[in-house]
Amino acid sequence: MIFGSHVSIRDGYLGAAKRAVANGASAFQYFPKNPRSLSVKDFDRGDANSCKSFCFERNMVSVAHTPYSTSLTPSKDKQELTIASLVNDLEIADACGSIGVVVHFGSQISKTDPLASYHLMLEMLNSVLSDWNGDCLLLIENNAGTKGALGTTFEELVQIRNLCDYPEKIGFCLDTCHAFASGLWNGENTEEFFKKGEELAYFDHLKIIHLNNSKYPTGSKKDRHANIFGNGYIKESQMEMFVKSPLLEEIPFVLETPDDEGISHKEEIRQLFDKWGE
Repeated sequence: MIFGSHVSIRDGYLGAAKRAVANGASAFQYFPKNPRSLSVKDFDRGDANSCKSFCFERNMVSVAHTPYSTSLTPSKDKQELTIASLVNDLEIADACGSIGVVVHFGSQISKTDPLASYHLMLEMLNSVLSDWNGDCLLLIENNAGTKGALGTTFEELVQIRNLCDYPEKIGFCLDTCHAFASGLWNGENTEEFFKKGEELAYFDHLKIIHLNNSKYPTGSKKDRHANIFGNGYIKESQMEMFVKSPLLEEIPFVLETPDDEGISHKEEIRQLFDKWGE
């Protein structure tokens, strides 16, 4: 099993990798730049290459996450800025040796045209990936369903990838809290959940899992992460059945859980290995 968490880059990319090792992790996620900015970062390539070498030597997996304000359905005045930012994220993550850059599925932009958001997403994806030739993938994450968000079904996720001009440059990131909040996975339909995803070839392109419990019941459409054990609506038995699925045995699990509510990520990673690390 491959377990880790999100870590800070306040000490650089190599520093983030070392922090992950100190936490007992075998994977980690990081923001490639200021998480509150879409500005293009002139990053330290030496630091990024050191991170890549460090991770390679330890067989450690890393993944980047786009800044909070990134959207695949941005307003017209932010489209060029978003494209440049996404390309920058891919460049940084590729230099760090990361498997991909996570970006959320887009949101509804029109009350009269239900297809407008999908068309814009495809335009954005094609613009970002048209000249991208690195090894790093763009990883589309499922949404929780808040504020009319799209991207809550396997069909949407798979179809966007299929319709893009560059499907080979796209993979998926699955967030367990988002899947639970949207009702895609309700804890009781695990067998059907995996069967449906397998039939649609979703799991063929799944590269990373955000392992999060939920502070609200399934179907709530509320994106509030809880720690894995003890205080979330996803039962331990339900999470275990999910985590131990043969379809996920080579997929990294990265925590985005609170680390200031009684348990640190280091402690939570240890719990994960103790319970399901075989």
